[in-house]
Amino acid sequence: MDFPTWSVIDRTASPSPSVSLHEDTGLERLKNDTVVRRPRETSAVGGSPTLFHRVKHNKSILALVVSESYIYAGTQDGCILVWSLETYELIQSITAHRGSVLGLHVSGEGELLFSSGGDGIVNAWCTRSLRRLYSIYSVYDVGDVFCVAYSPTLKTIYMGAQNTSIQWYDLKQKDLRPPPTLQSHPSFRSHRFFDSKGPGGIPSPRPDARRPDTVRALGGQLLEIERQHIVQYAHFGYVYCMLLAKGLGNKETGEEDILISGGGDGTIKLWSLDAKAGGAITELVALENGDNSVLSLALDGTFLYGGLAEGDINIWDLDTRQLVRSVKAHRDDVHTLSVGWGIVFSAGATGFAKKFNQRYECLCRWQAHQGLVLASAVACYRGQRIYVTGGSDDCIAIWDVNDCDTYPIGSSKTSNEKLLGSLARLVSYRTVSSDTQYAGECRRGASYLRSLFKRFGAVTEMLTTEDHINPVVYARFKGKPSESAQRKKILFYGHYDVIAAANDHSKWIVDPFLMQGINGYLYGRGVSDNKGPVLAALYAAAELVSEQSLDSDIIFLIEGEEECGSRGFEGAIHKYKNLIGDIDWILLANSYWLDDDIPCLTYGLRGAIHATVQVESNQPDLHSGVDGSELMDEPLKDLVMLLATLTGRQGRINIPGFYDPVLPVTDAEIERYAAITEALLSRNPELGDPQSLTASLMSRWRDASLTIHRFKVSGPENSTVIPHRASVTLSLRLVPNQSTAQIRQDLISFLEDQFANLGTKNNLSIQVDHQAEPWLGDPENEIFRTLEAAIMEVWGPINGNRRGSVPLTKAFPKVHTPVTSPTGKSQPATSSTLTNGSDHSSVAVASPTNGGDDESTVYADKPRRPLYIREGGSIPSIRFLETEFNAPAAHLPCGQASDSAHLDNERLRLSNLYKSRDIFKKVFRELPRKQTR
Repeated sequence: MDFPTWSVIDRTASPSPSVSLHEDTGLERLKNDTVVRRPRETSAVGGSPTLFHRVKHNKSILALVVSESYIYAGTQDGCILVWSLETYELIQSITAHRGSVLGLHVSGEGELLFSSGGDGIVNAWCTRSLRRLYSIYSVYDVGDVFCVAYSPTLKTIYMGAQNTSIQWYDLKQKDLRPPPTLQSHPSFRSHRFFDSKGPGGIPSPRPDARRPDTVRALGGQLLEIERQHIVQYAHFGYVYCMLLAKGLGNKETGEEDILISGGGDGTIKLWSLDAKAGGAITELVALENGDNSVLSLALDGTFLYGGLAEGDINIWDLDTRQLVRSVKAHRDDVHTLSVGWGIVFSAGATGFAKKFNQRYECLCRWQAHQGLVLASAVACYRGQRIYVTGGSDDCIAIWDVNDCDTYPIGSSKTSNEKLLGSLARLVSYRTVSSDTQYAGECRRGASYLRSLFKRFGAVTEMLTTEDHINPVVYARFKGKPSESAQRKKILFYGHYDVIAAANDHSKWIVDPFLMQGINGYLYGRGVSDNKGPVLAALYAAAELVSEQSLDSDIIFLIEGEEECGSRGFEGAIHKYKNLIGDIDWILLANSYWLDDDIPCLTYGLRGAIHATVQVESNQPDLHSGVDGSELMDEPLKDLVMLLATLTGRQGRINIPGFYDPVLPVTDAEIERYAAITEALLSRNPELGDPQSLTASLMSRWRDASLTIHRFKVSGPENSTVIPHRASVTLSLRLVPNQSTAQIRQDLISFLEDQFANLGTKNNLSIQVDHQAEPWLGDPENEIFRTLEAAIMEVWGPINGNRRGSVPLTKAFPKVHTPVTSPTGKSQPATSSTLTNGSDHSSVAVASPTNGGDDESTVYADKPRRPLYIREGGSIPSIRFLETEFNAPAAHLPCGQASDSAHLDNERLRLSNLYKSRDIFKKVFRELPRKQTR
C-alpha cells in the first residue's frame, strides 16, 4: 500500500430525518465575495468512477478509515466493522460503543485504531488483535464525541465533543496516574434523557453493559481525562471534526504538530500542542467561514478544505491563512471530504459525490448512495486507487478512481515511481507566469514543490518578491558534519514556471498538463523545461539524506518567473541573502543536448537585450490615397529606414565598437568544436562537412546577433492606412565579455544618431524591456570535472547504435536531405536537423525492436567524455548568481535536442530523467570532497 491513511471524521449521531433538496443556485463565491454563475450540476459530469465493490450492513455507516490492509467502518448501532481490502470479506464485527460510532482514526504507524461515540467515550484498539487497549472518558458529561485525533509524536489523544469542548489525554501518563473510580464512568452516570422518568414514573430502558456481546467493549485500561486537560467552549458550537497536521513552517508552529478543528460556530481553529504540558492546546488562529457549521475537514499540503452546512467548500491557504476560494459544491450539507492524488472528493446529504481538481473544477458528479453520504476515505491498495464511501443506506461503496494522478506521500524513501508521480503532479499545475489568470496555479505549484522538499527533510521557505509576483521556493538539505561552517554549500537553481501551452488545434498528442508516458518519453508542459530536472535534483539530494551520506548543504532556489525574465528574482536574493548564506558552487540544468544521443555540458550562454523601438507622428492615422505624398514623413517608413542602418550584409551589426570586446577563439575551444563535429557527423552525415558545421555552431554560440521580431502599427488593419505610430521589437544576443550596460547605451545612441540623420519630423522612443548578462564558465574547474566523471559513469559507453529519438517505423518513413540551400550554401544546424527532424509522429504506432537489419553504424563501446558546448539562448540569473555569491557555476543539460521545449509536445526521455537524478546524486556526494576555489 503506497498511500497514507486519510481519516475524515463525521458529525451527527444519527442521520437527519429530512433532507433539503432545494435547487442548486449555480453560484460560486470567490474569496473577494464576488459571485459568478457556473453551469448547473448534473447527475454526470465527465466520466464517473466505477463501482468496484459494495458491502452491506444493517445500520447507517457514520465513520470510515482505511489502513494498509483493512477498511474500518463505524456504524449507527455502535459497531466497528472490519473488511479485508484484498477480498472485501468481513473480518470482524466489534461491539465498540453503547452509542453510535461517530469518529474513527488510525495512528500514523498503523498500530492503533481510535473510535469515538455517542456514549461519550474514546476507545483505543490494537489493529493486530482488534482488542481494546484503553477506554478514555471525561470527568464531565460531554455528550457525543464526534471526532478523535492522535499525535504519535506526543502520544496524546484529542477528542471533540458535543458540549463544545476539546479534551486530551497523554498516554505517557497512563500508568503514572491513580486508577479512576467507576462511579465517574459515563456508564454509571445519570443520563438526562435515558434516566428521565417517563409516563408512570418509569425511566427509559438502557443497554445492559454486562450482556455477552459487549465483553470486548469492556476490556482494556480505563483512563480518565483530568479537568486541566479540557478547553471548554473551544468552539461556540459542537466540535464536529478534527485532524492533525505537521507544522506549516510558520513562526508559531515551526515543524511541530498542530491540531485543526471545525465547529458548529462556523470557525476552523488551529491549535498549537505543548509537549511539556501533556499536549495542552493553545489557539493560534480562528478562520471564519460564515454562519454555516464546519462539518468536515481535509488537508492537502498547506491547503485546508472545509465542508460546510448548506453545500459550500471553503479552501484556505494555511501558509498565508487566507481564504483562497469558496465553492458551492452541493445542494445541502457537505458531510465528508477526502483528498488524494491531487483530487478533492466531497459528498453529503443529497447522496451524490463529486470529484474536483485543484483548479476547483468539477470533474464528475455521481450518485454514491441512496441516502446521505456520511463518511469517506481514499487509499491505494496494491496499485489500485480507491475511494470508499459510507452512507445512511447501510452500505459501503468502493469506487475505482485509477484515473486520478498519483504522487508520492508519507515515506521519505525515494524511487523511480515516486519521482514520476511527483513530476506528474507538478506538471498538472498550470504555472504559466506570463498569464495572470494562472496566478493561483503558480502559487499552488510552488506550494506543492515546497511540500516535496519538506517531505524529504529540507528546511524550506517561500521567498517573496517586492512586486508580489510568483515566490521563489527556498529549500536547504543539511549535510554532515553538524557544524555548518565545516560543510560545503552547493546551490541548485531552477524554475517551476512554464511557457503557455494552448491546445486549441489539437497539436499536442496529449493534454499538455496531464503528463503521459509514451514509448519511453514523458509528454507534458514543463517536463523538460524545467520541472523534470528540478525534481531529478531534489530526489538526488533526498536519497543522499535518506542514506545519511550527504556531506554538504544543498540549497535550492527555484523561481517562478524565469520565463518572464526572472522578474523580482534579484531583489528576492538580495533580501534573503543572509538566509541563503555562503555558496561554494552553483549548478543548474535548464537546457538540452546537441542531438539525441550524446550527453553534454554547457559552459557558456549568450546574453540578451530586448528592446521596443517606436516612431510616432503628431498626425492621426491618415488615408494613403487622400494624404499620401513624398512630402509626408510616414512613421513606418522612418522605422524601416532606421532599422536598415542596424545591420549590414550577412547580419553584421553596425554599432561602432560592438565587436571590440568579443574574446578570440582559443586552442582549447577549437579542440572542443572538433570533438563536437566528429561526434555529430559520425551519426548524422547529412549535417555537411566539419568546417561548415563548426562555423554554424560558432555562429549560434559565440557570435553576437541581432533579430527583428515583430512590427506593430496603429489604425485599422487595411491596405490604405498611413499609421501615425509604428513600433518594432528586436533583440541583441550578446557574448561573454560584452557588457549589457554598455551595449544598451551604444544601441540607444546609435539609433538616436541615425534617426537624426533622417531629417524627419516624427518622434523616436526606445525602451529596453529586458536584459540578461552573458556567461562563460571554466570547463577545467572542479565542478565541471566532477560533472564529467559522473556523466561518464552513469551513462557508460556511448554506443553508436543508440538512437535517442523515438524510433521510426515503416509506417512513418523519413527522407533526409543535406543541410544546404538550393544555391548550395550550407544552412545553419538547428535542433531539428541535429535530431534528423524528429516530429513525434512515430508515437502513433508501436516502436519495433532494433534487429540485425538496423542500419545504424555500430561503434566500439568505450567511455567517452560528454561534449562541452555553449548555448545561444540566455538564462538571466546564472551570471547574477555567480557574481552575487562569488562562486563558479556549471550547467548540466538533462534533455535531448528533440525535447521541443517551448513548443508543442514538449517531452523528456524517461532514461534521461533517471540518469540525471543519478548524476546529480554523484555530484552532490563527490563535489564537497574537491578543493574549493
